[in-house]
Amino acid sequence: MAELLEVRNLSVSFDTPRGELQAVRDVSFTLHEGEVLAVVGESGSGKSVLCKAIMKLLRTDARIKGGSILVDGVDITNYRPRDMERLRGKLFSMVFQDPMTSLNPTIAIGEQIAEAVRAHNRRLSRDQVHRRVIELMELVGIDQPEQRYGLYPYNFSGGMRQRSVLAIALASNPRILFADEPTTALDVTIQAQILDLLRDVQRKLNTATVLVSHDLGVVARVADRVAVMYAGRIVEIGTTEEIFYDPRHPYTWGLMRSLPAYAQRGEPLYTIPGMPPSLIDPPAGDAFACRNEYALAIDYEEEPPMFQLSPTHFAATWLLDKRAPKVEPPVGGGFHG
Repeated sequence: MAELLEVRNLSVSFDTPRGELQAVRDVSFTLHEGEVLAVVGESGSGKSVLCKAIMKLLRTDARIKGGSILVDGVDITNYRPRDMERLRGKLFSMVFQDPMTSLNPTIAIGEQIAEAVRAHNRRLSRDQVHRRVIELMELVGIDQPEQRYGLYPYNFSGGMRQRSVLAIALASNPRILFADEPTTALDVTIQAQILDLLRDVQRKLNTATVLVSHDLGVVARVADRVAVMYAGRIVEIGTTEEIFYDPRHPYTWGLMRSLPAYAQRGEPLYTIPGMPPSLIDPPAGDAFACRNEYALAIDYEEEPPMFQLSPTHFAATWLLDKRAPKVEPPVGGGFHG
């Protein structure tokens, strides 16, 4: 697969009253044409900021401190707002966590989708726009689109609203779709439906997708590759099979142990002890060291490099150094989520 998006050593900071908050720290990854890359980690690990930085949707108090963003080999890191406006929609599109924050409650769903269609193709006639809206509503699984065209967001369930937001995001056939926690506000049954819908749409349109989640279990059914983020960094990345069946970073082990699939009958779900560090003053060494029961002395002094385990699997932990003691992972080799 060709590299559609390449992020190299990207760092993003926020100016706060307490100092500079390093939200994304030296992150590198690639996204291939037509694949689904899941980015997982606890809240505050930098997942959403990473996606917004690529689309240049950051707040005014944020800035890209270093690194580069390439699309089809073209560096867009320093694109001006006007240049990015031309890319958003046609190249990038985004689905946010809560559809009610993306939808206007005073405008009918069909008209909101139509507005997105017209924004990217002003030459379409009224009838052509209407037909395109009906196509999009059918694509995302909204039954009886003609009858529902004139309904308002409050007439729709949470799952139907999220389908509507997805239709708006797909209005211009983007090559890259960012889905930022798209199922968090939904119940478990609807979560599964939306995830299956995302995968189905991705296969039909060959849209490369970055799926952001704090839950490894959510992405198991749809992702081709998984990147695990902690404290602003990617600490492990690999194919879905590698991450679920052969995880190597202690943080990934902790996320895996938190899944219901690993819970012991009658016992509470596992939680990773401690709290993530402050990114205003990140600790020396490995940021996960203070929560890592397998931490070595060097973890408190020096940040680990990315060790390569296979052509697709990398992890940043000193446990992979040839001098490190052998540690038996508490998980891996039999996930059945």
